Amino acid sequence: MLPVKTFILIIFIVLFPHSIFAEARDSIVLGDSIKHRVSPLEVSLELSTKYVWRGIEYGVGPTTFGKISFQNKGFDAYLEGVYDVKGTHAEVDLGVGYTYKWLYIGLADYYYPSPVGEKDKYFKLSNRNTGHYIEAYSMLTPTKLPLQLTLSCYVFGADKNKKGHQAFSSYAELTYSHIFKDDNVLSLFLGTSLNKGFYTDYQYSFNIVNVSLKYETKFKFGSFYLPVSASYIINPYREKSYFTLSVFLNSRI
Repeated sequence: MLPVKTFILIIFIVLFPHSIFAEARDSIVLGDSIKHRVSPLEVSLELSTKYVWRGIEYGVGPTTFGKISFQNKGFDAYLEGVYDVKGTHAEVDLGVGYTYKWLYIGLADYYYPSPVGEKDKYFKLSNRNTGHYIEAYSMLTPTKLPLQLTLSCYVFGADKNKKGHQAFSSYAELTYSHIFKDDNVLSLFLGTSLNKGFYTDYQYSFNIVNVSLKYETKFKFGSFYLPVSASYIINPYREKSYFTLSVFLNSRI
C-alpha cells in the first residue's frame, strides 16, 4: 500500500496541473475586476491525513473532500462528497445557507452510504427509517471581535436515541482566531454537546467533546499558493486525541 505522502504527491502530479492551484489573493481581485465578473461557482478538493469532525473520528485512513459550491448575494449552496481512501467511510452532503451581516443560518443534509453503495437507499426519506441526518445551524461572527459562535441541532432523520425517538443532538462551539503576517491563521476551538445526543452516545448531556488548535498557512510556488493546515484535536469525553494535516485546492468555474 502506498504511503500517505506518495499518494498525495501522485494525486497532485497526475490530476492537478499548476493552473488550478489557488492564485495569490491580489491577482484574483485585480484580474477579475478588469477582465470579467467573479464566477459564483467554485470547485474544491481537500486531502486530509485523517477525518475528524467536532472531535469525532470518521474512517481509518486519509480522506478526500470534493466540493462544488455556489455563492451569490449572501446565499450559498453546496454539494460535497467525502471518501476515505481505504473504503471505510463514505459521505454525501448537501447544504444551503444565508449570510446577513454577522449572522449565518444554514441547513445541511448528511448521508452515509454503505462502502459499495448497494445496501442503502438514498431516497428513503421517511423520518422513521431514513439514513439522512438533517441539521439546522447558525454561526455568529461579531465584526469587532476575533470570535465565532456555532450552534447546531439535528432536527430530522436518523439521529435517534435508544428509545427510537428523535434525539435532537445539539452542539455549541466557540472559536477564537488570530491572524498573523501573510494571512496565516491560528484558531482555537472549544466544542460541547448540549444534550443526550450522538456526540455522547445518547447517554450524557453537557460534555466537552472538542478542543482543537488549528494553524493555516500557504506554500507559495511563484504566483500560486497551496493552502495547508495542521490540527491538534482532543476529545475529552472519548479520551481521544488526533493530529491531522490537510491541503486544499480550489478553482472558480
